[in-house]
Formats: sequence, C-alpha cells, structure tokens
Amino acid sequence: MDELVKAFFETYEKANSTSDFAAIGDLYAETFLFAGRDAAQPVRKGDFLKVIPRMKDHLGSLGLAGSRLSSVETTYLGPRYALAKVGWGMTLRTANGFVKNFDVFATYVLQRGDHDKLSILLQLDHQDLAALVNQERSVGPSD
Repeated sequence: MDELVKAFFETYEKANSTSDFAAIGDLYAETFLFAGRDAAQPVRKGDFLKVIPRMKDHLGSLGLAGSRLSSVETTYLGPRYALAKVGWGMTLRTANGFVKNFDVFATYVLQRGDHDKLSILLQLDHQDLAALVNQERSVGPSD
C-alpha cells in the first residue's frame, strides 16, 4: 500500500501544479474533515471545489509559486484505511525577487475503496499556510 499512497500524493501534486481542481476534488471523499491548528470542520466536496481556486489565487498573490511532494510516511489502520504523514516543499517568490523554499506538513486519513481507489477522509494541516507564507515573505532570502 506504500506505493499506492505515494502514487496518490504524486497525483495530488500534479493536479495542484496544473490547477486541475476537478482532479484535486476526485481525491477527496464526498464529505471529509478538515482540521487546522485550532479547529476542525466537516467539508462537502462541492463546497471545497468552489473554494480551492480562490485559495490558490490568494496564496499566489502572496508569492507562493509552487509545491512539490517531499515525503510520505504511511501507517496502516486496517485493510481499508491508512494514515499518511506528508511533507510538501513550498517555493515562494518574494516581492524583492528572492526565491525561498520551506516545508509544510499535513496528515491525512485515507480510505481505500473499490479497485484500490483512495480518497481523503481527513486532512490535518500542521500549520496555517497563509500565515507561514506571510512570515516567510518578511524574513529575507533563504540560505
């Protein structure tokens, strides 16, 4: 299942890099739980699909230029479920032309359905991405 989970997040990375929001939506359950550092809430996929283009535009306006999959650690939770701890490498272009790279992390609970189709039941972001982007913009160039 490790390879199946890794391939799932590689698909997520590709869909995100090409702004294929329908493909991103296909990776989520019809209703899933989204949790940040301070709260958790159920989200309907249809509502999520309406929000993600605006989120991507907002983060892009802050200088976020891309993300890449950097790590996936899988823990099995039975024959139909897995927990995936995922690292994403982010690229930020600051207003003064510097390029910065930093990492963010999220934990996902995936459900394995028919024909080994995986879907996200829970996404727990370990940090507030917009706040982190703003912080990174203010501290100067990367080493």
